[in-house]
Parts: sequence; C-alpha cells; structure tokens
Amino acid sequence: MARARCRSPLPGAPAVSMGPRRAVAPLLFVLLGASGFFQSDAVEVDVKDGANATCLYANWMMKFLITYETNSSDYKNTTLNLSSNVTHDGSICGNDTQAALLAVQFGEGHSWSVNFTKTNETYQGDFITFTYNTNDTAVFPDAKRKGTITIVVKDTMQPVQLNNVFVCHNTDFLEAESVTQIFWNVTVQAFVQNGTIGKKESRCHADTPTSAPTVPPTVANVTTASTTTASPAPTTAPKPVENPETGNYSLKSGNKTCLLANVGLQLNVSRDKPLLINVNPKTTSADGACGNTTATLKLNDGNSTLIGFTFVVKNVSKTAQKFYLKEVNVTLLNRLNGSVISNADNSNFSKWDAFLGTSYMCQKEQTLEISENIQIHTFNLWIQPFLVVENKFSTAQECSLDDDDILIPIVVGAALAGLIAIIVLAYIIGRRKSYAGYQTL
Repeated sequence: MARARCRSPLPGAPAVSMGPRRAVAPLLFVLLGASGFFQSDAVEVDVKDGANATCLYANWMMKFLITYETNSSDYKNTTLNLSSNVTHDGSICGNDTQAALLAVQFGEGHSWSVNFTKTNETYQGDFITFTYNTNDTAVFPDAKRKGTITIVVKDTMQPVQLNNVFVCHNTDFLEAESVTQIFWNVTVQAFVQNGTIGKKESRCHADTPTSAPTVPPTVANVTTASTTTASPAPTTAPKPVENPETGNYSLKSGNKTCLLANVGLQLNVSRDKPLLINVNPKTTSADGACGNTTATLKLNDGNSTLIGFTFVVKNVSKTAQKFYLKEVNVTLLNRLNGSVISNADNSNFSKWDAFLGTSYMCQKEQTLEISENIQIHTFNLWIQPFLVVENKFSTAQECSLDDDDILIPIVVGAALAGLIAIIVLAYIIGRRKSYAGYQTL
C-alpha cells in the first residue's frame, strides 16, 4: 500500500508519518525545511501514479505578503509562510486530456495550487490558485473580514519542452489584488514520462546569462556609506552619494486614478555595514489599493526592494478631515536565491498630513525611521492618496522644511517689530516721567 510522509530536510529533524492511501491515489513526498529570514520552507513534491512511477515533480520555495483590513478599518501588511503541517490532497498526474494539478495545504486553512497544461511538444503552468484564511489569528490577529479569500492569477511560466525540467533560481513575484506571491529556487517537471525526471534543464529568462556583465541584484543601486579612517586622505575625494531619481507613481480604481505619488527614495540599511540604496523608478512598479479612509501604495524595485506606504484619514473637526502617513514596510530580497536581507515595519507614523482633497509636498530631504537598521530618505515628495481629480494633484500643503526661504524675512521682520515696540515703550515711559515733573496750580 502506498504511503505518503512529511519530513524536514534539516539534519536531525524528526520524521512525521501520515496514514496509508490506496494504491490508485498519487503518492507525494513533501519535505520542509526552515530557510531565510522569514523561515520560509522548501517544499518537495513527488507525485506518483498507480504504478508508483513519478508523474509530476516539484521542488520550490515560496511565501506570501498580504495586505488586509483590520477591525479599526486600517490596513496592515503581514507575511504568510509555509508551516510544518503541510498536506497534499488533490494533486493529479494529468494526461493528454486532463491537466496536471500540484496542490498543497498548510497552516490554519491555507492552500496553494497550480495546474499544468500540455501540447504535443511542451507543457506550462496555467493558473495559480491561492486561498488564505483570515481566521488564522496568528497571521491575521485583527482581521475585519473573517473566512477564506481566494486569489486566482495567471502563471507566467514559459512553455517548457516535454521531458525537460524547468529551473528558476531567481525570485519571481506574482501580484494580484492585495497579495504578493514570492517564489524562488523553483524546480518543476509536469507530465514526467516513464517515471524518470529529465536531465535537461529549461531555465527561466531571469536565470539566463547575458553577454553583458551583470551586477548582483543586492548590490545594484547600492553605495557604501563613507567611513572615517586613520589612513592618509586619497588624492581624489570620493564621489558623494547622489540623490535618487524622482519616480512618478499612480494607482487606479477602475478607470479613475485614485492615488498620485512623486518621490525619490533612498534606503539607509545599517546591518553588517551601512548601505545607501537608491530606488530606481525605471525598474520600479507600483501596486496597492485605494479606499475612502485607507490607501496603500506598494513599490517593487526589480524584485529586490519592496516598500509599502499606508495612508489613513482622521477627523480634525466636525467638518474637516486630514490624511496622513501611518505605516511603512520595507523588505529587501536577494533576487538570486530569494533570501531576505532585511525586513522592517513601523505602523506608528503621523507624517505627511494634509487636508482631505489637497496634496502634501516636501521637496527637501526627509527621513523616516522604520527600525534601528532601516531608514528611508525621501526627496521631492508630492503625494495625494485620496480624492484625486482628473489625474492631477490638488493644491499642495507644503512642509515646514520648504519654508526656509521665508524664514529670514520673518526673523528680520520680527526683530524690527520688537525694536519698534521697545522704542515706543521707552517713549511712553519717558513721557510719563516728564508729566510727573509738573505740579497742579
């Protein structure tokens, strides 16, 4: 009788046996192991047919970044990772008339699956279905909407020759609605023939080397901050860190623009050594969600830098409302292996506030303290997360930093006003003394 089991690939980890299944059902081996900053698990699935021959094989790593609404109508970002209690119900070998299906279930009611279709020469992924359960209080402690939510997205996997193994070590992102699915170190072969995994690999485009020299993704747009040493100064001064290029980002709700943002972003990461990372607008995509009282802007720079901004609306009087920046989340990933370099979140901001129906502008540099190790420097900021009209920014409320040009006239004017007040006061006192010198006849 066939048996499926779940075990950890880490040395010394205990093996867990699962109950027997009928021989006609597929046999899967699911292996899990902690890896990376988020402790994301590696999954290996070996689907066997009734003859105990492999018909579908996959080994990959994945995790999910999810934005959800809280009971207080705010939006939070959370990370969902695979857990140790993974099951595999519903996987199908597939054939010439039926799609193959790779399915796993994990955690408190979460599941993920992908189906594969084939032609006479190739196979490829078709649709990915991801279901998460907001009743899982460990991941969604204060979710407003309770129950399961399903996201279906078209797989971007390229057609692969039959009998070839598809391999992609680089990180791939699939974004849909409020979910970002992250995959890396992927090895998969559907419609395996004669039970033998192919020896020839078909690499994804991101893994394919180019003739031009490439820069490691974790170093792209990264400048090491200068440090002071006791050695003699070099003959030529080091090139200063340049300010980042300003990006123009927008979100749509239906056919209408609902959020506008112009900003240059620079990250200051201080883990092993200080790093300054300029976000490149040319390789950065924008995603997110608009609402009446909450808006989220997610920026993805080359699948290596993820930054999320959350804006909310507050009442300042019975008739007036303001928006402000409430939360910022930063995730730095290594595109080559999907490992997390740094991750930080701060949901206690109260910055960039302006009256609802206007925009906020600050051209001078500002600093957002995300954590002890991560800061964000903003340049040429102009943001409007609510009530955008005709795809244009509304009247801007400028930050105090931009008022430097009028500080000197104000100070001079105040000084002159003070001097005049002193002169007038001295005159009045002098007049009173002169009157006191006369006697009434």
